[in-house]
Amino acid sequence: MKQLTGKTALITGGSDGIGFAIATAFAEHGANLVILGRDEQKMMQCKKQLRQYDVDVFCITRDITDKQALTEIHKQIGQKNIQVNILVNNAGIARFIPFKDTKETLLDYHFNLNVKVPYLLTQIFLDDLIGSQGNVINISSYFSKRMLPDRPSTAYSLTKGAIESFTKALAYELGPNGVRVNSIAPGTITTNQVKRNYDQLNDEAKNRFDTMIQTIYPLQTIGVPDDIANISVFLASHQAKWITGGIFPVDGGLTPN
Repeated sequence: MKQLTGKTALITGGSDGIGFAIATAFAEHGANLVILGRDEQKMMQCKKQLRQYDVDVFCITRDITDKQALTEIHKQIGQKNIQVNILVNNAGIARFIPFKDTKETLLDYHFNLNVKVPYLLTQIFLDDLIGSQGNVINISSYFSKRMLPDRPSTAYSLTKGAIESFTKALAYELGPNGVRVNSIAPGTITTNQVKRNYDQLNDEAKNRFDTMIQTIYPLQTIGVPDDIANISVFLASHQAKWITGGIFPVDGGLTPN
């Protein structure tokens, strides 16, 4: 049964990795899509692949760290008479640099894309969300709760902690308006970027990584993008109508509460 028929979802970073998996799952369940991304080639390929589903797909290629761009994106979508019912704040950056070497410019970039963009984009589309009794899904990370050896994450972790606090506070504030806000915190997911990073490791480093996965993950494996897409469909659907303010770890048991 299609759970999102008649809905329109806006997904940032929706042309690759977790974002594309969410877009595909939403399309399979009948949602029309607005995809935001920066890579024109990826966006064209994304639209081509999503054509197999009988839904509308509107792709916008912009740098969303520019507030003016967010306003213009809202105007573009409004001109097409599209009302956004579901907002997925997925786009983000993760650079694992030691604290002592993290420049202010890199800290600002993490904060702008991982925190400020979701905050402002949700604010810009607030009337749409209230008008449609819609919902927001923020993508966090296990790095908000758990750190790993050889992965210095101060900049990244603080932004994901912030997005989870934002999720809870906004859910509390918008609940009376009928808008739900939840967050998903993935563990390590086999995206193209993760695969590329793994392939660049030498044999010793690959063995250490494989051993770490067997050791720290109770299910002894990392996830796939569909693992995040599947819970996204549920949270976006009417089946989750009484769920808001939740932080949902999808991480093979890495961060038990």
